[in-house]
Amino acid sequence: MTSTAVRSTADTAERRGRPDRPRRSAAGRPRRSALARRDWVVGYTMVAPAVLGALAFVIAPLVAVFWFSLHDWNVLANTFVFSGTDNYERMLSDQGLHDSLLASLWFSIGLVVVNIALALFLAVMLNQKLPGTTTFRTFFFSPVVVSLVAWTIVWSFLLQADGGINGFLSLIGIDGPNWLRQDFTAMLSVIIVQVFKNVGMNMILFLAALQGVPEEIMEAARIDGAGAWRRFRSITLPMISPTILLVSILTIVGSLEVFAQIAVLTGGGPGNSTTVLVYYLYQQAFRFNDFGYASGVSVLLFVIVLILTLIQWQTRKKWVFHEN
Repeated sequence: MTSTAVRSTADTAERRGRPDRPRRSAAGRPRRSALARRDWVVGYTMVAPAVLGALAFVIAPLVAVFWFSLHDWNVLANTFVFSGTDNYERMLSDQGLHDSLLASLWFSIGLVVVNIALALFLAVMLNQKLPGTTTFRTFFFSPVVVSLVAWTIVWSFLLQADGGINGFLSLIGIDGPNWLRQDFTAMLSVIIVQVFKNVGMNMILFLAALQGVPEEIMEAARIDGAGAWRRFRSITLPMISPTILLVSILTIVGSLEVFAQIAVLTGGGPGNSTTVLVYYLYQQAFRFNDFGYASGVSVLLFVIVLILTLIQWQTRKKWVFHEN
């Protein structure tokens, strides 16, 4: 038997002892097995509801709103005429829109600063494990689970000229203002109502972050002579900075979407002092029936929220712990 025949016989015997190799396609690549195909089908079946939901309730409405914004659409007049960028050009000279943007700016600044500062302060107090913290936590968190409209209606009675707030102030000799009928106090009232409605949620988020700060690091800093403020500024704040980022994004986005509080408390008044962007959008669509222009305002609101979120996300590397 020649050496070639011996090698061929040995190779055949060796292949018989090995497991079958995967069959290959004409291009030389292994064919997808039945198990891989099944995993592929199961995987896409699992994600299909989320993908379809996003397409139906997020992507499709965004595309539809942008398409509507390019039209002159009046429901009462039954007109739907393509107008190009006329609605966007109108925004440049719309003083009402400019006033609503300014009102949204002041509302967002007031809400974000007061809400985050108060929530962090309350969380620090609760983290001290003082007596009565459970009752204290329940008191501030309970408004979160209360109906928004019911909460706002109660506050509308309290803030009337002869309501409970002014009644209490009169007991200590202070003549309270008509809170909802003056420009400054109306905006201040809306901010306070919104702060007390949602501060409990941010407080719980901050409390969870504070309880995750390693006690060993705090003890080491205490031994090195660092005071309470130094430990808070140099250790606690950096350690909870991811939670601060989360809370700031949620609070800013929420401040730009406020509607029910404005509708119930002030109706956008006095004048246009509390007519924020969402309420102005509502007026254009359902009071003046100009759905095309309201769609353009919706696109503007989407762009503002997107830009602010991207700015916060891109700047996180400069101040958020673990992102450096």
